[in-house]
Amino acid sequence: MKRVELLFAFILVPLDYLALIAAGAFAYFIRFQPFFTELRPVVFDLRFPDYFRLVTLIAIVWLPLFAFAGLYRIRVTRRVVDELRRTTLACSTGVLGVVLFIFFQRELFSSRFILIAVWVLSIFFVFCGRLFILLLERLLFVKGIGMRNVVIVGGDKTTKDILRLFREKPRFGFRVVAHVPLFSTEAYEKLDYLVSQHRVDEIIQTGADVSREASAELLSFAEEHHITFKYIADLFATHARNIAITTIAGTPIVEIHRTSLDGWGKIGKRIFDIVISFLLLVFLSPVLFIVAVSIILESGFPVFFRRLDDGSPTERIGEHGKSFLYFKFRSMRDKVHSLRYTALADRNMRKGGPLVKIKNDPRLTRVGRFIRRFSLDELPELFLVLRGDMSLVGPRPHLPEEVAQYEKHHKRVLTIKPGITGLAQISGRSDLTFDEEVRIDSYYIENWTMWLDIYILLKTPFAVLARREAE
Repeated sequence: MKRVELLFAFILVPLDYLALIAAGAFAYFIRFQPFFTELRPVVFDLRFPDYFRLVTLIAIVWLPLFAFAGLYRIRVTRRVVDELRRTTLACSTGVLGVVLFIFFQRELFSSRFILIAVWVLSIFFVFCGRLFILLLERLLFVKGIGMRNVVIVGGDKTTKDILRLFREKPRFGFRVVAHVPLFSTEAYEKLDYLVSQHRVDEIIQTGADVSREASAELLSFAEEHHITFKYIADLFATHARNIAITTIAGTPIVEIHRTSLDGWGKIGKRIFDIVISFLLLVFLSPVLFIVAVSIILESGFPVFFRRLDDGSPTERIGEHGKSFLYFKFRSMRDKVHSLRYTALADRNMRKGGPLVKIKNDPRLTRVGRFIRRFSLDELPELFLVLRGDMSLVGPRPHLPEEVAQYEKHHKRVLTIKPGITGLAQISGRSDLTFDEEVRIDSYYIENWTMWLDIYILLKTPFAVLARREAE
């Protein structure tokens, strides 16, 4: 464990404590501001010294809640979304505890305003403190301070992606000191030398091409030298993550769940889709109107792409392989869709897979080229989310002729509804192969949480702009 990691973990405890005390003090003083006292007079008698002593005690009680929420786990890097989620959970639980205490001890005080203010301010102050630590930590990483020295083992494409990521983005806190394509005798001697110089903190096996015997040797080497060993999970490991064990007549039965999006998870995601898509349609209605008018002024009707060249309705493949009627803003000249398979087939940038992406597509109108760059042509998909054919977040909806070319493992992405955006779309890369896209979508399906959906939605606009700048 690096000293910097321990130092940051230690600092977080008093920092959180001070943030909670500040939140309590601010809530008290805000309540007694003239603006609020005129709206609702103060009807309770609680002097600040007595209140402050109470806040200092309650803040101490809250710290174990923070620990249970995972806010003091020592990690190499901290994610902003995870910090906000855990902070919200811990502070909300703490306020709930105070409310229950007040319920049984009515002689305390009954200011609902202070309780609500403490709840909001505690989340804000604690999160700001942690955000400061996170930014400071990443700044130190960029300066080369506190980074974990890692040895990467593997030689496949995933290994190359990891190497590029660690070298281009030091803010993740990893410094690659060696790359070992295969764990041979020479590699063992090289690792042994680096370890003797105290230059290795972790060994990360990234390649699926590493044999089982080599993996066992790596693990044994890491245990012998007290080095952290990590590996990139293969597809089966991803499958095996969500399992349930039941017994029938005393015999254990292991079930591999296809997705956590079953039962209440599916209900919650659907409610979330309805509420957010409706709000987005209201908020973005001026944009929808402007895009529609622009299409009409440049190339006339139709505004939407909803029929193929032969007049048949446009379809996409959704959940469980069922087709649904699809439409979006028309970005091309009318009745040129089928050219992707004939005259423009040689411009396909995704040859070798089922998907088709035309380079410098001549079918696009000027308005179409603009709305595609910023993904505005897909905004009408919000209506499909309301209708229940799509979700806000999920795998991309593909054409029937594309799905017809899927291999068996590709069909896993049809487990859930397709989405307007998804984990693959915010991956930061525009050159994903179809197999890589399927692997990322499979990870999303297996590891779905509501917080993951929120994270993807919040990051989508930045991913769209990043792709635009890359062009």
